[in-house]
Amino acid sequence: MSAVTTSELWARLRQTTPARIGLGRVGHALPLGEVLQFQLAHARARDAVHAALDVTALAAELEPTPVLQVESAAPDRATYLRRPDLGRRLSDRSAALLAQAGGRCDVVFVIGDGLSATGVQAGAARLLRACATELVGLQIGPVVIARQARVALGDPVGEALSARVCVMIIGERPGLSVPDSLGIYLTFGPRPGRSDAERNCISNIHGAGGLSPQEAAATLGWLLREALRRQLSGVDLKDDQAPSLLPPIQETNPQ
Repeated sequence: MSAVTTSELWARLRQTTPARIGLGRVGHALPLGEVLQFQLAHARARDAVHAALDVTALAAELEPTPVLQVESAAPDRATYLRRPDLGRRLSDRSAALLAQAGGRCDVVFVIGDGLSATGVQAGAARLLRACATELVGLQIGPVVIARQARVALGDPVGEALSARVCVMIIGERPGLSVPDSLGIYLTFGPRPGRSDAERNCISNIHGAGGLSPQEAAATLGWLLREALRRQLSGVDLKDDQAPSLLPPIQETNPQ
């Protein structure tokens, strides 16, 4: 049996993780190709944070689903990044719009740009459709698209629409391996003042080795029905469903 070289070992390890490992070196520096790849990943992450969400295009993807468009109290992207607190509050115009919409529902979906409008633009509509198929029998309110949104913006939205549960689909903070990941935050009894401990999170939803929309939707469906049944969410609601999402274990006979 031939010995495994160091380069072959690193090549195998790199296939198991998106982390930058075993990159090699040229003198005292990284190889030029790796430096350029790092700069490209950093640029994509930065662009994802600063990109503007095309609300019109997203609303068109969601047709014929009714859509309401709102924004937070942050007037622009620069302010949003400096003032997270403003991203958790509705603008006066949006608060008035939702007050007029009124209504009552079991679930309201809020799609927020968050820290990756790129991820929202690419995958939010598909994720929402997957989630809706898991919630048959529940009354779902109009979809709310929110610009300059933090997770907690779903609280005043859910309260204004008298939703029993708010589900926020939002762009997650990009990293150097994935700039377009989405997260789902579920809050029972949404209202301003809810803490992060009162939410359930499903994260790392993306197409490059992350959770698929179908897997995320299945988890959300279970959590949401349990939240309605137990009338709670967050740290008191554990995802203890049967591990049906896991692939079957392949048994092997050792030689």
